[in-house]
Amino acid sequence: MSERPSVMFVCVHNAGRSQMAAAWLTHLAGDAVEVRSAGSAPADQVNPAAVKAMAEVGIDIAAEQPKILTTEAVKDSDVVITMGCGDACPIFPGKRYEDWELTDPAGKDVDGVRPVRDEIKGRVEELIASLLPANTSAGQS
Repeated sequence: MSERPSVMFVCVHNAGRSQMAAAWLTHLAGDAVEVRSAGSAPADQVNPAAVKAMAEVGIDIAAEQPKILTTEAVKDSDVVITMGCGDACPIFPGKRYEDWELTDPAGKDVDGVRPVRDEIKGRVEELIASLLPANTSAGQS
């Protein structure tokens, strides 16, 4: 790709999984990847347990706000990763789609969110390797 790739993370409430995934990708890839997240039915706020779990690894998502999924945001993304949004995510030809089956952290305390956070980190690392194979300095830690 001549321009930096763009990734959209989508879940129902945009309050847990997609927020953590977007934060991990931003943290690990820096400016090498454009990052978006949204939900088909956004919550009022990001899950406090997700905020706490990400803070434990030095990533602050406290100021993030859930956003509504728009057709334009999907159209403007190269990769769309869904996390339980079902049929709410529009499909456009030429886009790369992945569905990540992850436990929904809604209603869980921080102990219940940590395993989801860690699984998302591993998947994001694999995503970065597939998007930026020649870039070994994408801020991986």
